[in-house]
Amino acid sequence: MAVMTFAEKSIFFRIYAGLLLVCISVAFFAYLLVDTINQERAQSYRETVATGAFYLIAQGAAYQQNDAQKNYWLNDISSLFGSNFEIISMYDIEFKAREMRRIEEGKTVVRYDPSSNQSTFYHRLEGSDDLLTVKLAQVGERQVRAMTIFLLDDLSRYQGFQKKQARLNFLSEKFSYPIYLQSIQNLKLDPEQIARLKRDELVMFFQDGIRGQGSTISFVVASDVEDLVIVVGPVALFNWFPLKLLGSVVLICVLLIALGIYALILPLERRLQLLQIGVDRVAQGNLDTKVQVVGRDDIARLSMTFNAMTAHIKRLIESQRELTRAVSHELRTPVARIRFAVDMLADTDEADSRQLQKEYIDEDIESLNELIDEILTYAKLEEGSPKLDWEMVNLRELLEQIERETNALGKPIVLICQLPSAKTTAMADRRYLHRVVQNLVGNALRYANSTIKLTAGVQKGMAFISVEDDGQGIAEKDREKVFIPFARLDDSRTRASGGYGLGLSIVSRIAFWFNANLTVDESPNYHGARFIMQWPVKQVGVVVAADDITQGSVEKVIHQTGN
Repeated sequence: MAVMTFAEKSIFFRIYAGLLLVCISVAFFAYLLVDTINQERAQSYRETVATGAFYLIAQGAAYQQNDAQKNYWLNDISSLFGSNFEIISMYDIEFKAREMRRIEEGKTVVRYDPSSNQSTFYHRLEGSDDLLTVKLAQVGERQVRAMTIFLLDDLSRYQGFQKKQARLNFLSEKFSYPIYLQSIQNLKLDPEQIARLKRDELVMFFQDGIRGQGSTISFVVASDVEDLVIVVGPVALFNWFPLKLLGSVVLICVLLIALGIYALILPLERRLQLLQIGVDRVAQGNLDTKVQVVGRDDIARLSMTFNAMTAHIKRLIESQRELTRAVSHELRTPVARIRFAVDMLADTDEADSRQLQKEYIDEDIESLNELIDEILTYAKLEEGSPKLDWEMVNLRELLEQIERETNALGKPIVLICQLPSAKTTAMADRRYLHRVVQNLVGNALRYANSTIKLTAGVQKGMAFISVEDDGQGIAEKDREKVFIPFARLDDSRTRASGGYGLGLSIVSRIAFWFNANLTVDESPNYHGARFIMQWPVKQVGVVVAADDITQGSVEKVIHQTGN
């Protein structure tokens, strides 16, 4: 399963494995092709060489006057060849269409049995429906000598040089290689070879071709004409791997490998072209561009990252626009108050009044600092992946710290902390987790009537923080909108209560980087708002991609409110 997953995801592994498979397949195909062609060539070679020899043998059978002479003749040629010759009816053998055509054309049919390495020969006797047949394992010097005996016997029936030469020319067409009379003086024979010819023995010449190509063999036998010998050949030897065949197979293999590589690369090229088209469209400013994601390999992950990047860029631009508009609005109020206080300082000489205006200015400057701090924090979380210092945070200690800090504010609100056990921990960035709880509790302080409940713990591998209050709560239709920067809700939760509308937006961004689930609903005990953030106790990894957890719903709300 792991290997399949790796093969699906690694595009380079798929290319290399595909190329290896293509090469192995082409090599196997080439082997089958060469073997099939060579078998056909070998079959054709056997039948071509055998046709002339069996024509001569069949001519000998035609000269026999009766069955007794034919039986004697069969025993004679069987002794000469070292194999048993028979005469059978052609209707006793089932021939294929190709074989039947050869029989009717007076050619020899050869059936090769690779298991026994024997060839069965069939040749039709002229003027009858009988076949001359024999099984031979190999053709050697004995069989060649027997064939020359039949050749000399056939020539003895023709008197005179001209008739003998005409007969040899006719037989050359049957044998498919030259057979002719030649003066012994024109042959470069050594004394030993000449002596063998005088003893009516066979003389063979072997001529090796260039690099094994075109090797031939010739036979010389004495004739009944003085100073003339019969030359048979040169007979081309069968070559299993001729250059033309190898060249053709190599070209076919190269073509098949090229086609295989093209078939492997073409889909990748098309997907990369689609990705390039998407990049070009984004470069032209079309941030709604999405490329198709196919498979699970590197290009698919690149396409997913591209889609996530364009969505993230689009969201950042929209967020920047919203932030710019909201910040310009939020800055006007404290700046206007500072300007008014400065004018009052210039118009009054009373010490108490001047001191009061200075205090107002200090408060407004502090408000500006808080707003700038909130904006910078939100922008840092919104722009990209923040540096998170992951550690195991003790949730009980964190809640105790929040309780101390909240009580130090002196608000007339009761904070109830439901503390987990002392050993309850969860993986998080403590600084950002503290900011989450602080913002949620601070938000509850502004809208609670009298009571806030803070809870934390771990359930089924998920850590959680819960903050609920006894205020008027949040209408269901507005629950997603509270995470939008500077969002304005109904009169029950306006900025008259304080804050800038960035606290919950910061919480949603931290929740995203924590791979957490952030929800808001109605408190079952206090009937106000309840915020719950859940995240894995042990972080497997933080995915830097499109905001599919919280921001997706935020974009939906922005789109709806924009309409």
